[in-house]
Amino acid sequence: MTRSDGVRVPLGGTIGILGGGQLGRMSAMAAARLGFRTHVFAPEADSPGMQVATSHTVAAYDDVAALHRFADAVDIVTFEFENVPAATLEALEGRATCRPGIRALSICQDRLAEKRFLEEAGVRVAPWREVRTESDLHAALAEIGLPAVLKTTRMGYDGRGQAVIREPGDAAPAFARLAPKPLILEAFVPFAAEISAIAARGVTGEVAVYDAIENRHRHHILDLSFAPARLSAEASALARDNAARVAEALDLVGVVALEMFLLPDGSVLGNEIAPRPHNSGHWTMDACLCGQFEQHVRAVAGLPLGNPARHADAVMRNLVGPEGLEAWPGLVAQRGVVAHWYGKEEARTGRKLGHANRLLPLGSLRELSDTEALGGL
Repeated sequence: MTRSDGVRVPLGGTIGILGGGQLGRMSAMAAARLGFRTHVFAPEADSPGMQVATSHTVAAYDDVAALHRFADAVDIVTFEFENVPAATLEALEGRATCRPGIRALSICQDRLAEKRFLEEAGVRVAPWREVRTESDLHAALAEIGLPAVLKTTRMGYDGRGQAVIREPGDAAPAFARLAPKPLILEAFVPFAAEISAIAARGVTGEVAVYDAIENRHRHHILDLSFAPARLSAEASALARDNAARVAEALDLVGVVALEMFLLPDGSVLGNEIAPRPHNSGHWTMDACLCGQFEQHVRAVAGLPLGNPARHADAVMRNLVGPEGLEAWPGLVAQRGVVAHWYGKEEARTGRKLGHANRLLPLGSLRELSDTEALGGL
């Protein structure tokens, strides 16, 4: 069944979701509330998304016959993580419209393309160089200086696929260990804070941007998000403007997250793009009039975007591994905390199992210490 780019999903229609993780799960739940069915396509049976979707397909992302059946069963397609192969979206062409499309996916799958895109979109980034050989690495280090971060260009997330080079002797072992090539060398950024902002763009080109937030990581995995970030008005506005620039330059339909560094002088550098709902936007589910998952569904379904305004300040904590499982009963019992569980059976170390949002009076976060803001979170 061929569909046009201007398709609007009818009430009761079906949104296809590539990927069955927790982002797909929460998107499917938001879609149901708006009156849509969902069909999750993923290789893993009983994935978190499949547990709540209307229907599902268990098949590999390169199973063309299964993809064609999937496309014919849905009104629109989206994806919940950016490591879906571009060939998967190509197999759907002519059968179903995918929002976002192949261009957004391809840019965000390759750190070299991502850095070039950010610069072209007018978002400042840290100095970087492409690295194909060990000689390239030594030349790049001579230009950028130490310390620096060497990364794979694909498939890296939550700290995977990267190495910090602090001394000249670190270079050769890091180059040998990281694969596949090419790699990218980035200047080490002495940031004051890690921040992010999420923007949504609809089929008409309208853009809605959430407040910028501050993120704290533990073992390279997001641990805490403080919403809003305790920034100057200028830095906050710049962060939100950067996210809007990315959404518009991608010609995106859906939600995009831009991770950034706040420097000690108040300037902001773009770091990474995620063209889908993002862990650092989970606070929006309970603290905003329209959370990121509803916003994503609205955009891909062709509905007007919702209001991203906050009605509360919030602190989000990720529940990870055995510690997250142990914390769950206490968090569920707390007033003022909204807890979300992802339906994963095994509490492996480093595995995201859920998150909890502590809601605070609007405008109060700036006056609180971290300990006060966290409370019992």
